[in-house]
Amino acid sequence: MSAISIAASGIYDATARFDASARRTANEPLNNLAVEAVERIKAEVALKANVSVIRSASETTGTLLDMLA
Repeated sequence: MSAISIAASGIYDATARFDASARRTANEPLNNLAVEAVERIKAEVALKANVSVIRSASETTGTLLDMLA
């Protein structure tokens, strides 16, 4: 598997985790509020990390293509 496909899967997972946490908070606002806030922060960090992986892989691919040209 390529780094981009793995990172894309990570973005999908992080987005799903964030969405699920937001839905739980909307349904029961005062139930485990701190836990849900931490879950959303973790999902945000995971999303940003996976975006960084995609950027790096894209830049590396571009550099390699420039070297071959």
